[in-house]
Amino acid sequence: MADDSTTVELTLSELRHVAGFAVVCARPALALFERDRPGDGRPRAAIDAAQAFAEGAERTKALRDRAWAAQRAAQDARDAGRAAASDAARAALAAAGAAFLHPLAKATQVKHILGAAAHAARAFEIDERADGDEHIERSRRLADPVVVAVLRRYPAAPPGGGRVGELIRLLDASLR
Repeated sequence: MADDSTTVELTLSELRHVAGFAVVCARPALALFERDRPGDGRPRAAIDAAQAFAEGAERTKALRDRAWAAQRAAQDARDAGRAAASDAARAALAAAGAAFLHPLAKATQVKHILGAAAHAARAFEIDERADGDEHIERSRRLADPVVVAVLRRYPAAPPGGGRVGELIRLLDASLR
């Protein structure tokens, strides 16, 4: 932590690691979304933009816009009764949102780090073709030492958030 206990030291390189982690956690669920919502490229665009940021692109308004577009895709899928597709799109939203992790020492920021993994796991649970706990374990193994070090600078994940919140807390506890 920085000298001010309300902030967290966070470098651009660390942000890129966190975004890259979120991308590799979200990308497997993209197939669920695309199977149910063919032709809707918003979640893929969000994941691709997050990947570009992780690889060195600037953190721009276009990245934020793609995140918001993925959120709208999630809402559209939810409204169409496609819950797994909705959570898969939320995983894409969370991947793009990881680039906007704030250096604030608040438990809510943990969602920026682990939300993509949790939403993807939830999508798999709903779809019933894969195991959400298995995706959480895979995500735990994908978290490199930089991601774990960043996570440990923040308070533990907050309560609430339904099943996705439970998955975030499960992954958070296993990484700490």
